[in-house]
Amino acid sequence: MKHVFFLFVGLFLSSNLIAQTIYKELNSERLGETRQIKIQLPRNYDTSSKKYPVIYVFDADYLFEPVAGNVDYYAYWEDIPEAIVIGINQYGLRENDCYYSEQNSLPIESGAAFFEFISMELVPFIDKTFRTENFKVAVGHGKTANFINYYLLKGVPLFQSYIVLSPELAPDMANYLTEVFPKLEQKTFYYLASATNDASNIHEQTEALSKALKPIENNNVLKTFETFDGPSHYTLPTHAIPKALESIFLVFQPISKKEYKETILKLEGNPVDYLTEKYQMIDELFGIKKPILINDFKAIEAAIKKKENWEYFEDLGKLARKEYPDTLLGNYYLGRFYEETGEPKKAMKTYQSAYVLSEIAGITKDHVLELSEQIKADFGY
Repeated sequence: MKHVFFLFVGLFLSSNLIAQTIYKELNSERLGETRQIKIQLPRNYDTSSKKYPVIYVFDADYLFEPVAGNVDYYAYWEDIPEAIVIGINQYGLRENDCYYSEQNSLPIESGAAFFEFISMELVPFIDKTFRTENFKVAVGHGKTANFINYYLLKGVPLFQSYIVLSPELAPDMANYLTEVFPKLEQKTFYYLASATNDASNIHEQTEALSKALKPIENNNVLKTFETFDGPSHYTLPTHAIPKALESIFLVFQPISKKEYKETILKLEGNPVDYLTEKYQMIDELFGIKKPILINDFKAIEAAIKKKENWEYFEDLGKLARKEYPDTLLGNYYLGRFYEETGEPKKAMKTYQSAYVLSEIAGITKDHVLELSEQIKADFGY
């Protein structure tokens, strides 16, 4: 009995440590048939109350696992937010699902029905069944890469992000996209990838689309175009999916060495404003109130020290007190502010008051006490 109990506990714990994959049959009135849906829930979904962005994967009979695996991996290292991944199986149905008119390149008949199945049945079902944020990503390859572009042509696009891999473009698609890109009013991420060893017509069309979209100026559209040297049409997704996720969720990632050197050190204003705006953008884009990482506090601290802009330690200290109120991080930064701006007595008292708080980020109670004692010795307090 004891062994059975331990086995049960082990299975329960392990189920909360790995992403869960669920298979569902969804009856569609629009399609007049049942469709199989794959669903990967984030680790610990069952034990949290959080809402999650949703990534919709077309061609899920072969594309779901590469996307779901990368999402789970990147989320594990906190380089992207945890997300729900939804896969639409289309084996043997791809041609019908992506059917469009030869006259205007828009979905008709079975293609129009599939378009409505996604927007009017699948997405509402997922939103009703799971805890979802508004941020939605569409991933397509080949024919479905062309198809997901149709959702950009709606008055309010269904998805906020598009991963378009080696698209087999409808004849008029490039014209439609060049018309709609300048008019998009919501923040939209658009990632377009091709491969040098792709079918020549697909590669040429994708490169032409990239060339047409690049000069379009719209601050609401964040565009990334990549050409991979070597992969074929069928191996491109394994190369492009990680790059696409990194591109879309770039702002979510901790401050990197590149961001520190190329952006933060070149700021003319307050780097603390940059930090707060970064996290406000994460909230606005993805609906996620992410705590400011210690890594990012340390990056701003390093920039203040390097440029000797000591006055910015005051704002950093106030922000640290707000984010980590039970730790000595805020007091340490405020102490540095007072010390470097000619108020040693305030600095000493601030360091002393930090002694009752928790240690964090390599800043110890002994260290702040040493700083306090040094000021006392230097000024005879």
